[in-house]
Amino acid sequence: MKKLMLIRHAKATHESGYADFDRPLKSTGIQDAALMATLLRGRMEIPEVVVTSPALRTLTTAEIFANQFKIPAPLTDKRIYEAAENTWIKVINSLPANHDFIAVVGHNPGISQILYYLTGQVKDMPTCAVAVVTFENNDWQSIDEEDGKLVHFDSPKG
Repeated sequence: MKKLMLIRHAKATHESGYADFDRPLKSTGIQDAALMATLLRGRMEIPEVVVTSPALRTLTTAEIFANQFKIPAPLTDKRIYEAAENTWIKVINSLPANHDFIAVVGHNPGISQILYYLTGQVKDMPTCAVAVVTFENNDWQSIDEEDGKLVHFDSPKG
């Protein structure tokens, strides 16, 4: 069985002067990420590894989660940045085979689209939202449309 934690990056600045890729988290975003990671650590099994878009806001979010979970530094996958559904499924299908529970930090609208694709459930993914999806599949390569079951959903907005 495989388990996937989808995390949308925490709240980032929209101030001018930053390229989209380089937008940093706001202080509230940093607080939200630490809060969500701490809550998850206390409530459930934690992922073995985090994979993230290399954009600053996702990388920072992923680092906060990895630190709170006390797991290795996040791996980056540039395909996640601005990924559409078809790219997301390629990312999932190529996740490290030696891990059964992986967190992936990404951006909207792609992260909401892949959650729907995998589970058939429509969920708005606000900043720092976390969705956990389980699969009966024994390998990441075989995961496809509606193979997943949404077993946990939470966000700082409640």
